[in-house]
Amino acid sequence: MGNFFDFIIEHLAQFLQFTAFANMTVGHVIMICVGLVFIYLAIAKEFEPMLLIPIGFGILVGNVAFAPGYQIGVYESGSVLNYLYFGVLQGIYPPLIFLGIGAMTDFSALISNPKLILIGAAAQLGIFGAYCLALALGFSPTEAGAIAIIGGADGPTAIFLSSKLAPDLMGAIAIAAYSYMALVPVIQPPVMKLLTNSKERLIRMKPPRAVSKTEKVIFAIAGMLLTTFIVPSGLPLLGMLFFGNLLKESGVTKRLADTAKGPMIDIVTILIGLTVGASTQATTFLTMKSIGIFALGAASFVVATFGGVMFVKIINLFLKEGNKINPLIGNAGVSAVPDSARVSQVVGLEYDKTNHLLMHAMGPNVAGVIGSAVAAGIMLSFLA
Repeated sequence: MGNFFDFIIEHLAQFLQFTAFANMTVGHVIMICVGLVFIYLAIAKEFEPMLLIPIGFGILVGNVAFAPGYQIGVYESGSVLNYLYFGVLQGIYPPLIFLGIGAMTDFSALISNPKLILIGAAAQLGIFGAYCLALALGFSPTEAGAIAIIGGADGPTAIFLSSKLAPDLMGAIAIAAYSYMALVPVIQPPVMKLLTNSKERLIRMKPPRAVSKTEKVIFAIAGMLLTTFIVPSGLPLLGMLFFGNLLKESGVTKRLADTAKGPMIDIVTILIGLTVGASTQATTFLTMKSIGIFALGAASFVVATFGGVMFVKIINLFLKEGNKINPLIGNAGVSAVPDSARVSQVVGLEYDKTNHLLMHAMGPNVAGVIGSAVAAGIMLSFLA
């Protein structure tokens, strides 16, 4: 009888060694709390729920502690999560997301007022500012380049570039990029209000002109050729972005465009969110570098917003009355589509309930998408 109880106790102790309770660390608990915060913000505050719920749940999945060697975790070769994570590591998912973004994007506001593309370019100051700060903090040039792209407020671009330049930092970079994208309505308004005066906030812009189907088709083709001829390394992102837009604007491939902007982008978003979240295993994620990346991400968003708003104020010095641009749309050069454009609208309505800026803000907003992909291509060509 004693041998039987010894047998039971021995095997029970052995079983307990393989439970998450036995392998749990303080770091795992911290990361599980972070995942719960993400889910709370997505549900209670509706901060980018399509992104934060998959990422938040992925963080929970990635921090269920386990004994190594059982092909469970995202970093263990042969595990299901590892196979799904392959699309992140090899930069497969981001171009597919850009295809869907292109299929749902209307470039009319940008085509009708081409100078708005300069605002999108100016907002990329956040990328290059973060690059300099990262170098100053001791990150290597390739790590700094991967971190800097957070300033573009473009999660897929951040994942794509970090997969090429700094795969070991990809989890922290992706989480920081998506976190700050969700927090755009919190981060940007104070900067916008600080940099503008009461007169500037009330500027009314002329309604954008109607854009023909022919112009939209030409823009999709010419935009792809021009940007990729300048930055060939941005072809995977820019090519797919403009291809998706051509599917939309051609008018003859509606079914393909609907698939790209609907089921396909939804599936890829689920996979990229879950696996990026799962990559935040406490044993590999909780480092001083991760903390530095989050700090740099916040700074880069502020610098990007500063660059967009201040650029509008500068070009207004050279524009006649009636043609001036409301600097409250300068923040929309950050490519968090359409959230940063919505912020322009919300802040503008605080000062004039009849001054709707959304249609104007969409110009620099979509220009920011192009700008962040171009900036990623520049970084890749210099640092890869």
